[in-house]
Amino acid sequence: MSAAPVGRLSLRGKNAPASPIRKLEPLARRASERGIKIFHLNIGQPDIATPTEFVEKARLTPGEVLSYSPSAGLYPYRQALARYYSSLGLAVPIEESDLLVTTGGSEAILFTLLALCDPGDEVITPEPFYPNYGMFTLMAGAELRTLPTRIEDGFTLPTPEEFAAAVTPRTRAILLCNPSNPTGAVYRRQDLAQVVKLCRERNLTLICDEVYRDFVYGNLQRQSVLELPEAAEVTVVIDSLSKRFSACGARIGCLLSKRADILDAATRFAMSRLSPPTLGQLGGMAAIEDPGPFVDGMISQFRRRRDVLSEELAKLPGVLAPDAQGAFYLMTRLPVDSAEHFCSWLLDDFSHNGETVMLAPGPGFYMTPGAGQSEVRIAYVLGEAPLRRAVDLLGRALQAYPGRREASRS
Repeated sequence: MSAAPVGRLSLRGKNAPASPIRKLEPLARRASERGIKIFHLNIGQPDIATPTEFVEKARLTPGEVLSYSPSAGLYPYRQALARYYSSLGLAVPIEESDLLVTTGGSEAILFTLLALCDPGDEVITPEPFYPNYGMFTLMAGAELRTLPTRIEDGFTLPTPEEFAAAVTPRTRAILLCNPSNPTGAVYRRQDLAQVVKLCRERNLTLICDEVYRDFVYGNLQRQSVLELPEAAEVTVVIDSLSKRFSACGARIGCLLSKRADILDAATRFAMSRLSPPTLGQLGGMAAIEDPGPFVDGMISQFRRRRDVLSEELAKLPGVLAPDAQGAFYLMTRLPVDSAEHFCSWLLDDFSHNGETVMLAPGPGFYMTPGAGQSEVRIAYVLGEAPLRRAVDLLGRALQAYPGRREASRS
């Protein structure tokens, strides 16, 4: 008796790529089961304890009901967010009605793309890019078009001419992450102004992911694109509590825009998913209303980690690592023929004194075929001592790896 026929997958389902950040997890699990200790530099999960105020408020007292929040988010939380953004010195006043609370920054990006794009439309972003941008664009039925940036130039933003040349009649938006995940680059105010100018001239929307806004180092200052007066009518800002308050599991983000039409469409999408997490909003309200020294202290820790990573990587022959300006990631070129194979080999075949390191292979952050073959993304989310040990393991692994290239070819 023949098996009953099964339904086919959609093209969207067939073409959805695996996350380069998470796809090696089965290998990591098997390594752990063999007793190997893994230093995780593959994922942007800070190891700093979530603020006490957040944890204490993100719970109910016995007898209370854990209920839905409004689809746009709790009104007091949206008010607190509006006060927070007003404190940043933006060029436009921010009101509660300019905000939609989302299930993480990820949902804010997806809702924005769904509001802007019809099937076949295009979104432009610099490459390498946060891989979920590609997934969310696919889910919206649109196409992500990428503009290359170079590790040798510190992944600086493409020129206004390059952006303009990439715009087609199907282009609906330009998507930036500033500071950048995965490169660690921070885009200059004058460069952002040029992108805003292009969006205004070509009737495009600028989607600016500012989840890492506070994570800037050296002489750089925290900035938002909405500090530019001319940005308000063309910009959507994506934000989240996840990194700023080390609360990734709370899944609380937001969409901020003066574009009422985008807010209206996104809110209607939000009605269908009912409610963002209630407990996360309660905790988040406590954190943003009284952050105390937490955020500044966290940034200071990551600044030291950035310095440790740069210092240790500089000791490794054949490794090219640009200056890490912001966020807590660094795209790094290694003297290997295949970063995909090398990252798997680290988990399957390498250990030193029962320890190894886990990285995110670079090709998954690119759309251009063959790009990023020798690159990895390093998330410097560990303390200074374990971070030094992780880079030491990386150096030892590069010496032992059978696919190592000569340093002169790097």
